Amino acid sequence: MSTAPTHAPTMTSLPLAERLKPWLPVALVPVLMLLGFLAIPSSSSWLTLTLAGLAMGMMIFVIASGMTLVFGLMDVINFGHGAFISFGAFVGTSVLLALGSWTGAPSLMLNLLAIAAAVLAAMAVTGALGLGFERVIVRPVYGSHLKQILVTMGGLIVAEQMIFVLWGGHEIVIARPETLKGAITFAGAALEKYRLLAVGVGLVVFLSMRAVLRRTKLGLIVRAGVENPEMVQALGYDITRVFVGVFIAGSALAGLGGVMWALYQEVITVHMGNEIMILVFIVVIIGGLGSVEGCFIGALTVGLVQNYTAFLEPKLALVSNIALMVAILMWRPMGMVPVVKAK
Repeated sequence: MSTAPTHAPTMTSLPLAERLKPWLPVALVPVLMLLGFLAIPSSSSWLTLTLAGLAMGMMIFVIASGMTLVFGLMDVINFGHGAFISFGAFVGTSVLLALGSWTGAPSLMLNLLAIAAAVLAAMAVTGALGLGFERVIVRPVYGSHLKQILVTMGGLIVAEQMIFVLWGGHEIVIARPETLKGAITFAGAALEKYRLLAVGVGLVVFLSMRAVLRRTKLGLIVRAGVENPEMVQALGYDITRVFVGVFIAGSALAGLGGVMWALYQEVITVHMGNEIMILVFIVVIIGGLGSVEGCFIGALTVGLVQNYTAFLEPKLALVSNIALMVAILMWRPMGMVPVVKAK
């Protein structure tokens, strides 16, 4: 007696709720924007706050994207990531101050060239520091989270002392380039020029990372290394070199984020990287460890929630991101877009 073969359910045979479930995190950002529009009485204020939140989220994403790759692929808890942010900010600021004739010129092209030079210098320095950091500090403690926390915290302290030696311990004020100062008016809202640039840079970084990870051989190796590093090694690829490359890329992205954050705050301090790491960890956790898409959604969510809350109820702004993390982890304990690793 023959029996009919059983087939696994396809996406089209699943209930509508199950089919929509993977898209719910993507809908979170527009839903938050809609709730903000309903809660904020003035549409111009809502537009200004939304741009501010998106710009803040984009810069946090640039910083956190490198860390989520390192955490997801290498399983390394790197508290020294904040040092790369600070180094990037100081190196980039030094370049911008040296190119004062470019940043002070009323030419958008010269202003953007000055920022590009600062970003390239910051990424080169922090990438080189990341290489040394991985070889000297991180490599001996692979597989031990407790030791990673201890040694990377030590590396952070040493790096901050290096900044003290090279630049001193005082704050450095950095003015934005001339054509990026001020704001433009749109629909009655004041949209800061620099925040528009920050949104554009964040989108370029996100789309570039997504294209590399999904459409190139290198990206295929990285994604395979996240899921099953032993298999990648067995296929003849040097997973150690992949680890090192990812760590350098993550450190360089932290340097880029440091420059963007310095121009956003218009002042830099030795401990600035350490201070923003709280937001970075929240974004990495709620996005899903190792997920670039989750990190992007999480960063935009954090930026919007903080700006909307600060406007509507300033006293709650300090705890808004912690509350957001608790709510999302209760909804999705593995993060919004988790990366499943092979056991």
